[in-house]
Amino acid sequence: MRLSALLAPTLREVPSEAEVVSHRLMLRAGLMRKAAGGIYTYLPLGYRVLKKIMAIVREEMDAAGSQELMLPIIQPAELWHQTGRWAEYGDEMFRLKDRHGRSFCLGPTHEEIITDLVRSEVRSYRQLPLILYQIQNKYRDEIRPRFGVIRGREFIMKDAYSFDRDRAGLDVSYQKMFEAYQRIFRRVGLETRAVLADPGAIGGDDTHEFMVLADTGEAEVVYCTKCQYAANVEKAAARVLSPEEPGDGKSVAVPPLQEISTPGVRSIAELEAFLGLPATQMIKTLIYKADDRVVAVLVRGDREVNELKLARALGASSVEPADAATVEKATGAPVGFAGPVGLDGLMIVADLEVPFIQDGVTGANKADTHLRHVVYGRDYRAGLVADVRFVVAGDLCPECGGTLASARGIEVGQVFKLGTKYSAALGATYLDETGQERLIEMGCYGIGISRTMAAIIEQHHDERGIRWPISVAPYHVDLIVINPADSAQLQAAESLYDNLWEAGVEVVLDDRDERAGVKFNDADLIGFPFRVVVGPRTLGEGKVEVKARVQDEARILPFDEAVRYLQEQIAPHVGRGGALVESRSCHPGI
Repeated sequence: MRLSALLAPTLREVPSEAEVVSHRLMLRAGLMRKAAGGIYTYLPLGYRVLKKIMAIVREEMDAAGSQELMLPIIQPAELWHQTGRWAEYGDEMFRLKDRHGRSFCLGPTHEEIITDLVRSEVRSYRQLPLILYQIQNKYRDEIRPRFGVIRGREFIMKDAYSFDRDRAGLDVSYQKMFEAYQRIFRRVGLETRAVLADPGAIGGDDTHEFMVLADTGEAEVVYCTKCQYAANVEKAAARVLSPEEPGDGKSVAVPPLQEISTPGVRSIAELEAFLGLPATQMIKTLIYKADDRVVAVLVRGDREVNELKLARALGASSVEPADAATVEKATGAPVGFAGPVGLDGLMIVADLEVPFIQDGVTGANKADTHLRHVVYGRDYRAGLVADVRFVVAGDLCPECGGTLASARGIEVGQVFKLGTKYSAALGATYLDETGQERLIEMGCYGIGISRTMAAIIEQHHDERGIRWPISVAPYHVDLIVINPADSAQLQAAESLYDNLWEAGVEVVLDDRDERAGVKFNDADLIGFPFRVVVGPRTLGEGKVEVKARVQDEARILPFDEAVRYLQEQIAPHVGRGGALVESRSCHPGI
């Protein structure tokens, strides 16, 4: 392919709408163009990268015993009604009706329809285990599409589903997919960390996210600096450490309750300044609506409520902070003065740390008033003590007691143990060896293909542009002719081009009538792993300049040696076991 004929419109200016590195570089390098908010057209270079990521995913999924199929994008509402997710999924679901008034959705995920397929086709234990996967577009009407393809409304995803006889079989399938994901991300050049996560709308219990640590990541991850513990902040736990046992009210000598006038003091920061006490001695009382009931939630003054944890602890489908009128009705006081003492009629949920605060400060359920010397067990008790707070850097690891650190991350994949959530709702069963009907145990495994491309750029770039790993680069080599009007230079470059393709090296020929500086800048911006220059400085000696994108120094090599060198550098990184993705028959010509 001649670069003069390739649709690769690079940009010199940084697009104003691009907030993160990957979005800026994908636009500037001519990989994609915006069609609408969160919806993009992939141009030839970008699509080549996507195809290489998909090829690696297919190779590893097939090697793990998975079978590829293709499910419909348009899904009937009836299946989603059977699982209850038609209403639960909310406004993110694209919904439509056909000419007969029947309701459908554009698939945001495919648990319902794959389960419907399996319940129709699998009847015997002899047909299990089974892992099916597809690579396809997904659709979610994000309220705020951002960061290019990291959070889009249309995106490419690989989703796989496992079907097993029992929980032990599910554990085996889960481990297979977990290890396949580790190989996939290693091959595409990503450093990832598998972290414990919340299953969210997908459901199930055990789940891990594969995170690419990056400053621009939307998710926050905490990890132990001593052991391998890591978790999404929505799921992360911390060790609670105290020398005292909570609940008896006798562990420390505490004066009786004292009511203090605190006019206009509503926030923890204001209370710290007013009393001269640390937030760690304060008990923050927040009023929540959990489904159809009102509850009081207690956390230490320097902590924040994790609403996902709270919902799980209460078994609620949704939780949200109560409005001011509800707070005043429940506590008898305006917002900012709630406390657990004398809070009758409400269920009190206390975070694990709260019972250890044995000389606390709380609201008094009276305007402009707080209480001092509050003791758990003496002055109040909680109906439920559970982990309901966000973990932060500096907390103690729940597994080894080491110190937790935090980082931002981009989620590129997630694996779930769904159990029987969907098989029970949709009646997906099999007959065991005794002829007894049993529910199929399911797992779900997703990789964001388009998001993975963006994540690769987030980890592999510099001030000049992208630095593609060889395995996913759009082309391995950018062959630059300094002066294409010079027939000797052009003929030498075309001969080298043919030899490189014959050697299994993917190469694009930059024959444009542009200054050398423009060509060099575009080569760095697009991020080809190698740049080969045919020019007057070396051509007379029968040599070319070869430079790796990740190195500062160039090599001057004879033509034949340059071909061997590039082949040796590239072959180990391309294809499973070193097999080249494109054979000689794929030579595109020029």
